[in-house]
Amino acid sequence: MLKKVLLAFLVAVAVVLGAIAVQPSTYTVNRSVVIAAPPAVIFNAVNDFHRWPAWSPWEKLDPAMKKTYTGSQEGAGAVYHWSGNNEAGEGSMTMTQSVPNDHVTIQLAFTRPFSSSSVIGLAIKPEGAGSLVTWNLTGQSTFPIKAISLFSSMDKMMGPDFERGLAQLKTVAEAAAQK
Repeated sequence: MLKKVLLAFLVAVAVVLGAIAVQPSTYTVNRSVVIAAPPAVIFNAVNDFHRWPAWSPWEKLDPAMKKTYTGSQEGAGAVYHWSGNNEAGEGSMTMTQSVPNDHVTIQLAFTRPFSSSSVIGLAIKPEGAGSLVTWNLTGQSTFPIKAISLFSSMDKMMGPDFERGLAQLKTVAEAAAQK
């Protein structure tokens, strides 16, 4: 009887590990919003990490979060490092590309709660009297991310944060455009 229980347990573990192994090797999260502001106003808000606290959905997760800025003041070469509570985690963002009034690309590296690396893109395109802003995140699905994806997805986990951040960016940029 014990052998049958042990065999059933091992089969169950193998099935779960197999299900994790066949999950996609990459993930992508995309959200967009139209903002009634010219690309230059929006670009100024996303090209400088010092301006992110006004709109980033994660800045308020830990009011005592430690932040450091190194490298360039803004644009390519700017680096933002944070260390916060369990909700905020710890990591860094390095701006790797900055094309004025068009887009920024950022290398995101988390060290806590678990290690992961992704690429963030914020693209700004003129649309009507305003701008279409698209925020995307792409990365490799590590074993923990694949395991989590059995129950949820990066899109479901991160998408609402992107929506909240884009709504806050919209508020900030539209107010700045009115000045």
